Amino acid sequence: MTLGIFITAVGVYFLKFPNNFSTGGVTGISVILAHLIPGISATGVANLLNLVLLAVGLIVIGRDFGVKTIYCTLLLTALLFLFERFIPMTQPLTDQPFMELMFSMVLFAVGAALLFNVGASSGGTDVIAMVLKKYTRIYSIGTALLMVDIAATAAAFFVFDIKTGLFSLFGLITWGALLQVTLNALRQQRYFHIITTDAELIRQFIISHIGRSATLFDGHGAFTGEERSLIMTVVNSKQAVELRSFIMENSPNSFMLVTNTNDVVGKGFRSMM
Repeated sequence: MTLGIFITAVGVYFLKFPNNFSTGGVTGISVILAHLIPGISATGVANLLNLVLLAVGLIVIGRDFGVKTIYCTLLLTALLFLFERFIPMTQPLTDQPFMELMFSMVLFAVGAALLFNVGASSGGTDVIAMVLKKYTRIYSIGTALLMVDIAATAAAFFVFDIKTGLFSLFGLITWGALLQVTLNALRQQRYFHIITTDAELIRQFIISHIGRSATLFDGHGAFTGEERSLIMTVVNSKQAVELRSFIMENSPNSFMLVTNTNDVVGKGFRSMM
């Protein structure tokens, strides 16, 4: 969670703010407002908005407002403040805005994915989305977030120029795609169907060596009519290599079906809550 916020803060301060990329969220709104209000930086606006929205969230949403969101909001605010205090940025890092846009979107996607993967968020427009969901006919937080992000991105066309607006729009689209790819990579597991006559041997290996559980079914071969066992288990990528190697070496007549799955919910994996 802390790593996710740090990565996000680096992308925002060193890449997004200096280039005026308004790719949605509180930081995108901050870029717009900092340009319209003389004498205040995008970092200052972002920190102010984050703290105001944090207070609004605590008052309006109440106990449904998670502790993780409070922690992430305060940490992001502190990091942006420290970056501005000790590493002031007066211009972009390079003269290649497209390269900086892509790097910033990668950082945002990785940071957001790390947060989403543990059920956290950086606050900001998430709070606006929660309030809209509670008091309007918008029933999806995702829809509310999309509306806020599109509004902030569209404003870049009018406040800055067509080039900055197009960069911001492209960044928003890219961020969404990269976020999904990163989430899938973080959550990816291997789902094994093992048809075997060595069920006890494989069961013991899964439980004792890999540290996972499994579900066993009795069955029989359609062609031979011989009794078989079906073992179902879910493991991570490293464990999948170990399990596959063990079966190939110790039960070569077993039949394996291995598929990738990106969403495993339950004990030992992601919580249902």
